[in-house]
Amino acid sequence: MTRFRPCIDLHSGQVKQIVGGTLTNVDSDLTVNHVSKLPAAYFARLYRESGLCGAHVIMLGPGNNDVAREALAEWRGGLQVGGGITKENAQQWIEWGAEKVIITSYLFPEGKFSEERLKLVLSALGGDKEKLVIDLSCRRKGDKWFVAMNKWQTITDMEVNRESILLLEPYCSEFLIHAADNEGLQRGIDEELVSQLAKWCSIPVTYAGGASSISDLELVRRLSQGKVDLTIGSALDIFGGTAVRFEDCVSWNNTQSEP
Repeated sequence: MTRFRPCIDLHSGQVKQIVGGTLTNVDSDLTVNHVSKLPAAYFARLYRESGLCGAHVIMLGPGNNDVAREALAEWRGGLQVGGGITKENAQQWIEWGAEKVIITSYLFPEGKFSEERLKLVLSALGGDKEKLVIDLSCRRKGDKWFVAMNKWQTITDMEVNRESILLLEPYCSEFLIHAADNEGLQRGIDEELVSQLAKWCSIPVTYAGGASSISDLELVRRLSQGKVDLTIGSALDIFGGTAVRFEDCVSWNNTQSEP
């Protein structure tokens, strides 16, 4: 069944909603939709009290470790964390309270996929794939999608398709996939990508990017036959948006049932 998956995006120690394609190493390039006055731990508590499992905490660049740990302390075992995860620190984040760690850039040294690094991360987690989420956030090149790393600015050599999904599924418990070209724009989801993910993936997958109304949950459910979950960010009222009420997303989840 398609469910709403919440997020906590962290940038420079604050909860923010950002236009994904503007994330670079130059601060003046950044387009920010919303900066919350509330700490990450507030949103962790809100999600816990609302029964929203599978939320992802994404650290966009440096200066976010402490606030991410505060969020994890608010809901131990209830949040996934990503951003700068490597074989050296993956298990540490689990010990700090993460349910799962999310990994992208470490798997792509110099933009090229390394299955060896993936095996090292899994080994660091005691071989427990249930603790690992692979982030295949991607950008379009023509009619194809390629994994994007380094704040979604570096296009890697991995195409997101049936073959790459089959290669990666044995190593992880789920996928997180931001459509980086849509992220933060509130101009609609990448419907083709959602449809393809439903065909390719046999494990849970969460799509993020471009959601602009509560009806997008029904759209994703229909396109994916309930196989893909949806994250809504900038459009949400709790992140300064006006198009989607958080309480409606909670109600959606509460009315969904196993097919």
